[in-house]
Amino acid sequence: MPASTRRQFLKHSAASAAFATFTISGTKSSGRVIGANDKIRVGVAGINGRGQSHIDGFASQKNVEVSYLIDPDSRLFASRSSRVRDKGGNDPACVQDVREALEDKHLNAISVATCNHWHSLISIWACQAGKDVYVEKPLSHNVFEGRQLVEAAKKYQRVVQHGTQQRSSGGRASQMAAIQSGKYGKLLVSKGYCCKPRWSIGAKPIEKPPAELDWNLWLGPAPMQDYHRNLVHYNWHWFWDTGNGDTGNQGVHEMDVARWAIRGATMPRSVWSLGGRFAYEDQGETPNTQLAVYDYGETLLVFETRGLVDKHKDFKRKVTNEYYTSEGVIRGGKFTAREGGKTYDVEVPETHVTPGGPFGAFIAAVRSRKPEDNNADAEVGHYSAALCHLANISYRLGEDVPFNKKTQSLGDNKQVVESFETIRENLQAVGVQLAETKYRLGRQLKIDVDKERFIGDDEANALLTRAYRAPFVVPEKV
Repeated sequence: MPASTRRQFLKHSAASAAFATFTISGTKSSGRVIGANDKIRVGVAGINGRGQSHIDGFASQKNVEVSYLIDPDSRLFASRSSRVRDKGGNDPACVQDVREALEDKHLNAISVATCNHWHSLISIWACQAGKDVYVEKPLSHNVFEGRQLVEAAKKYQRVVQHGTQQRSSGGRASQMAAIQSGKYGKLLVSKGYCCKPRWSIGAKPIEKPPAELDWNLWLGPAPMQDYHRNLVHYNWHWFWDTGNGDTGNQGVHEMDVARWAIRGATMPRSVWSLGGRFAYEDQGETPNTQLAVYDYGETLLVFETRGLVDKHKDFKRKVTNEYYTSEGVIRGGKFTAREGGKTYDVEVPETHVTPGGPFGAFIAAVRSRKPEDNNADAEVGHYSAALCHLANISYRLGEDVPFNKKTQSLGDNKQVVESFETIRENLQAVGVQLAETKYRLGRQLKIDVDKERFIGDDEANALLTRAYRAPFVVPEKV
């Protein structure tokens, strides 16, 4: 081991040993109501992409201070510190290791905008340290760690708010209430779309990490591996060790809304998925095209992810939700009746969400300590993120089959069949030769809803968690 790498390793080992004691004792936090004039100090972890919105969202609020900027890549510190000064007027402390910030007893909250594989662990550590948490979508990188975060939030009585921003929209909440009212018929299919351009990322060579990037910290819970620039800073989404594909990226927003529309929906009874990474060969691993179907009894949740869009006039980006009922279909704010085909404005009842947008609502909940002020708590985030993970597990355990092979999985549901046909047409439109192409037909998986485990499938259950890399381990007992 080179001397510089060894010094880094010893430094992190010492920090980890110290933190093991720290997580047991934590910091004193009374859970008291924080007054409107009391300053709330927030540390933003992950400051490259979405983290900039976190900086702006918190630093611009009255009596809220972005006290820490946290990122393994110190190249970002100067520009993001300037952003904090412009928005909030203070100079933040800049650290690469989140554990240093968590040791500060004056820090009230952590806002997590890191890569997906860090979301749950940082949030659990923050709960153990007596900090509240705003955590970006998806709440977790796998099902196990999402449930562990839910338990940590309960045990330490922390506010944990999930970054599915539509939960903080009064208009969206009212639409969900209208759908659930039954006025427009029984909900049969709740459908979500994640169709954004996700074309080839090419291949980047293995190279030495930049000196300013702590590669060990960046990987954290993920397996140790070589550095290449398709991982840092955005394309990590398309690798299984660090991301969850677009279904678990943009898609989790619309997945959350699709589940929200189904009254009382938690885990589904079963799931299956199909798809592939079509039209190009590159370094990415996750599907750029995916169909997932979830059984909620009387309602199916159907989710369509297509990334080969915006290069053909007939296949453009589409990020939305639709609701098929026994009486018609709701798209946007319009209901089209099955009988007669007439279209009406959906009459939405008044509902309440905590105002201020997602960041303002989080601060309101931190101040009040009232569960009802949290628009998207940890369990809400866990279930919606878990749906993305379940689909990916089905996909990863599937078999490659030709497009001309009939599959029983589609069944006879009109929306499912139409989605598959749309996928076929989209692929053909961008030049994919279906006769020469196979897709991944995922395994149909039955789920024990209460235990959050698959029934009779050890191989699938193994993918509910991961082998964590010490000391970055999501604990079995929080």
